[in-house]
Amino acid sequence: MVNKDISKLKIDKSDAMQYRRGRRKLLLKITMLVSAIIIGFIIYRIVFNPVIEIKVSTVSQVYPSQTFTLLNASGYVVAQRKAAVASKITGRLEWLGVEEGSKVKKGQVIAKLEGEDAAASRDQAIANLDNAMFNLDMTKAEMNDATLHYNRQKELLSQGVVPQSELDIAVARYNKAKAAVSAAESAINAYQAALHFARISLRYTFIRAPFDAVVLTKNADVGDIVAPLGAAATARAAVVTIADMDSLLVEADVSESNLQKVKIGQPCEMQLDALPENRFRGMVHMIVPTADRSKASVMVKVKFLDKDDRILPEMSAKVAFLERSVTLEEQKPKTALNSNAIMMHNNTRFVFLVNENRVYKTPLTTGTQIGDLIEVLNGVKSGDKVVVSPPKNLRDGMRIKVKEK
Repeated sequence: MVNKDISKLKIDKSDAMQYRRGRRKLLLKITMLVSAIIIGFIIYRIVFNPVIEIKVSTVSQVYPSQTFTLLNASGYVVAQRKAAVASKITGRLEWLGVEEGSKVKKGQVIAKLEGEDAAASRDQAIANLDNAMFNLDMTKAEMNDATLHYNRQKELLSQGVVPQSELDIAVARYNKAKAAVSAAESAINAYQAALHFARISLRYTFIRAPFDAVVLTKNADVGDIVAPLGAAATARAAVVTIADMDSLLVEADVSESNLQKVKIGQPCEMQLDALPENRFRGMVHMIVPTADRSKASVMVKVKFLDKDDRILPEMSAKVAFLERSVTLEEQKPKTALNSNAIMMHNNTRFVFLVNENRVYKTPLTTGTQIGDLIEVLNGVKSGDKVVVSPPKNLRDGMRIKVKEK
């Protein structure tokens, strides 16, 4: 009975198939609607909000001297007064009173060698000289006595009181005394020379600065054996190297073809790689009368007119040779941009400022002309990017694409 009832059961599939067809139609309609919206949005962006290709320029900091620069050259800061300070005698360094960067005055003691031997030599020379002076006094006394005896014997001989032999003895004694005086005087001269040398040797144990300067390098330490330059291969030569900072010049290489643009006394402006934010006034000090064959250039020495303790020897420098002198106001950098970026509307100057992929109309105030650039007083800052020669259809807020160079 149970099997009979089960066989009579049937599944009606028509309702399920109809449901699935309806669902597919709905999904198709939704897909078509979404596609239509996307296509419409794309058409809208293309037709009503197009992407415009533009050229851009960067707002930068410039110096007015660039407009009257005749020539640019590169070089290095070099001290014209520089010395490797060494000892004049060989000895062990006992004391060193300076280090790199120390300022020294002319005649200042900067180091000292062990001086016991030199002091002993001086004392010995003094004792020898004192003894020689005593011997000279003794020989002079003998000379005086011999002279008196000679004169007495000579007179007695003329009176026939003494024989000739007595006078000969007196003459011999006189000559001997005279020779002794000469020898004593020579000994004194020798001992005086020895004392002078001993004092100089003792003085040479003190190493002094030859001029006002700054210590650049320290080449020896306490305990090192130092010697005069080139005197000993195993000893230190220069104790320190110093330079007169007031003698700093920039030595720049100027090509032979541009040398006619340079003359002595010509105003210059210098920039150091170590101090890029500063400009230093200068003047052509010397044109070295020798050409470098390998570079086809001539060295030009430029003097600093502005002093700055931060300027150091061997710094790399760029030199601008100018038509005229730079005023203090012209030494200050100015914010400037390409003049072709500036537009005018209702007597108001503005630029299109680029921010990511859009441009924004930005009013600004301009100043003086600086070559192809124009000074900006406010509105934009250094580093901003602006549109150059904006297209006529460019509007505030539009999307843009920067043209590849």
